[in-house]
Amino acid sequence: MTELGTKANPRTDQITVDGRPLRPPEQLLYILLHKPINVVTTLSDPEERPTVRHLLPGIRERVFPVGRLDFHSSGLLLFTNDGELALRLTHPRYGIRKTYRVKVKGVPTAEALEQLARGVRLEEGTTAPAEIRVERSQEGKTWLEITLGEGRKREVRRMCERVGYPVEKLARVRLGPLALGKLPPGHHRMLTEREIRDLQRAVGLV
Repeated sequence: MTELGTKANPRTDQITVDGRPLRPPEQLLYILLHKPINVVTTLSDPEERPTVRHLLPGIRERVFPVGRLDFHSSGLLLFTNDGELALRLTHPRYGIRKTYRVKVKGVPTAEALEQLARGVRLEEGTTAPAEIRVERSQEGKTWLEITLGEGRKREVRRMCERVGYPVEKLARVRLGPLALGKLPPGHHRMLTEREIRDLQRAVGLV
């Protein structure tokens, strides 16, 4: 094609530059994994602990986790090779909020819940305001739903410990518009076209 303004599809058309084939772009993948506990959010581990790579059998393309969940936490983990989307989902500028279901020891007081919502002073500074909802209390344990827009290391655990209610279980159930749903621990699935568009829209890519 030599006519100006002619459009080509790099995925279906053979394109050459100075006689050399132009390498087609890699296929973009978007994978939702339900990370179980006792798995490391890395692609390799010097201590030879189980890693999330082992939970993606059959995925030949190199994909990377968007954010992290610590060894003892479970829940939603997004993998992709879409670098721009991954960057925006983790950059504070875009304010992508994450929701966690958290079981703490004890029954938090109204004052403790207010402190969690307002912001908790940690070593590196006070956390941003969070949304806190009490789901239920039973036998000296309380399930909370905590939604926040920050991504500090072990932030939710440290917040709860700071106000006197240590975390016993923690699972991320939502990343922006993306929900974990009923996907079983250790399983993964491809995102739907609608889920991909919703994520792109949330960070201004569409």
